[in-house]
Amino acid sequence: MHAMVLDAPRRPLRLEQRSDPKPGPGEVRVRVEACAVCRTDLHIVDGEIPLPRLPLVPGHEIVGVVEEVADDVGNAIGVGMRVGIPWLAHTCGHCPYCNTGRENLCDTPLFTGHGRDGGFATHVVADAAYCLPLDLAGDAVHLAPLMCAGLIGWRALRMAGEDSRELGLYGFGAAAHLIAQVAIHQGRRVHAFTRAGDAAGQAFARSLGAAWAGDSEQSPPVALDAAIIFAPVGALVPLALRATRKGGRVVCGGIHMSDIPQFAYRLLWEERQIISVANLTRADARDFLHEAAHVPLEVKTTVYPLERANDALDDLRSGRIEGAAVLVP
Repeated sequence: MHAMVLDAPRRPLRLEQRSDPKPGPGEVRVRVEACAVCRTDLHIVDGEIPLPRLPLVPGHEIVGVVEEVADDVGNAIGVGMRVGIPWLAHTCGHCPYCNTGRENLCDTPLFTGHGRDGGFATHVVADAAYCLPLDLAGDAVHLAPLMCAGLIGWRALRMAGEDSRELGLYGFGAAAHLIAQVAIHQGRRVHAFTRAGDAAGQAFARSLGAAWAGDSEQSPPVALDAAIIFAPVGALVPLALRATRKGGRVVCGGIHMSDIPQFAYRLLWEERQIISVANLTRADARDFLHEAAHVPLEVKTTVYPLERANDALDDLRSGRIEGAAVLVP
């Protein structure tokens, strides 16, 4: 197998040839068809998220085909099956959070491309219980972004509340362009906020059905019921609060964000809320994949060969990608 390996933060990934991995108890080996590049991968490579291990193969938006199954894996996952491998790689199953249906908050979790090697490779080993059987129509390139951009966007949308009819999305990248389509399909009106002067990004949002698109400093034409912030920029929090009506909610959808600046209490007053999204649960995944089967999603992708993973990360870092970057071995 071949893998793009991170030896230390803030260093380019290195192409390495390895022996094909062998699945351990409860695991499967998957031949990677495609792995989307997430902003969390960028935070990992840039040293903004602490890492439990190095060297490391990043990547957690994986679609592939099962090649080998450990003897103790049941019938739910079999050789030849197409599966998705998301960020959540393993949970303890017995902490207070796991016991109450909140495995996304597990005290001792493992994450794909973080605590264990991920999908910037030709092959990956995963816990079979955390693989997602995929029977969605479409090729692997267009399914891969659903494994995190879609899943985290879905959890953020649910946290925004079912009554959020006027919805703001700050940062119109991989997650926003997917969840905007889901929200519009549900009958919500989407307002897209981009970097100042990003006319192409705003046009892209409107082409997907956004009712309005503008700079993040601008006020939308109506007060928002809720706003989801996908860009890792803390300064967007007070801007989103300013755009949100009384009783509204601002959802922070990223695993990392720059510091939130001091802001006047009047922006939070009148029962506005700020809430963060952490990881995902397998129940989230099942619900989203069911929803995705009924929504005609247009998944915008830019494809890179595996060995150009560093170029994909650079393009994501600089904001040159419209939609999602996807690595194909």
